[in-house]
Amino acid sequence: MTATTQVFDVAHLGHIEMLTDKYDESLDFFTRVYGLVLSAEDETSAYLRAWDDYEFHSLKLTRAETTGVGHIGYRCVSPEALARRVEAIEASGYPVLGWTEGDLGHSRAFRFQDPFGHVFELYYDTNRFVPQTAAETPALKNTASAFTGAAPRRLDHLNLLAEDVSEFRRFMEVCLGSRVTEYIQLDNGRIGGCWFTVNNKTYDLACTEEHGGGMGRLHHVTYATDQREDILRAADIFLQNDVHIETGPHKHAIQGTFFLYVWEPAGNRVELANAGARLILAPDWEPVCWTEADRKKGQAWGLKTIESFHTHGTPPVKG
Repeated sequence: MTATTQVFDVAHLGHIEMLTDKYDESLDFFTRVYGLVLSAEDETSAYLRAWDDYEFHSLKLTRAETTGVGHIGYRCVSPEALARRVEAIEASGYPVLGWTEGDLGHSRAFRFQDPFGHVFELYYDTNRFVPQTAAETPALKNTASAFTGAAPRRLDHLNLLAEDVSEFRRFMEVCLGSRVTEYIQLDNGRIGGCWFTVNNKTYDLACTEEHGGGMGRLHHVTYATDQREDILRAADIFLQNDVHIETGPHKHAIQGTFFLYVWEPAGNRVELANAGARLILAPDWEPVCWTEADRKKGQAWGLKTIESFHTHGTPPVKG
């Protein structure tokens, strides 16, 4: 796998719509336990954000009869960039769902779909978060809002599952202009996982192989903390609130993040992670290749990855 030319039409990962069949329990988890802030609710969804997310929401929690991901939203750098991406997507051969009027968080958005059933949208016009009370107003002008406790700072990334990661890679490069920063090369010739970025973050989306037989499934959603200590404190908070801690805290070899994975009440996997100060600044960055032998060594340090991490995704596959 060689480096690809990145197209800087897309600014950043903006938000994720998560589906839940236990809406009240999930909303309580994300606000009271996980530490996100509720911006607003409508008849179907709650709009949530971390304390330094500048947009109105970074997580849209939606009532549903199942779990998983509803859609993934990326913000473009300008209206002209959005138009260029729409033109590229329409010519790509990937399924086009067309324009929507948006929601409480942003104006019209263009939706399209990968070959595995995940729905994406691109938009430019967005609603910024504006503090409504003194308690929400930051002491520093260069932060989005006030914060308390061990609340995560911002949306970081998500991990999707796909039967063919190489085909998903093509989708990300063609439709979003993403580039790969790290990947897993399996002995059988397949790509086991890819980590993508649209900017100078090390990654904003990961795709790994689907081992459960599902389609369009979510592996996890991740918010970032400022310090590792925030994650250790969060582990105590999860324990106190009877949240299922799946694995961690440990350190990933790939991307070098310090992590903790839990399941929210409906079964969606959620991560807290601290990546330190890693950025991809080199314009000629060569993707880092991790072999199957590398992966069998496990994490950089910490306990061996448990089996559910490789098999659990949402929605669950019906037997």
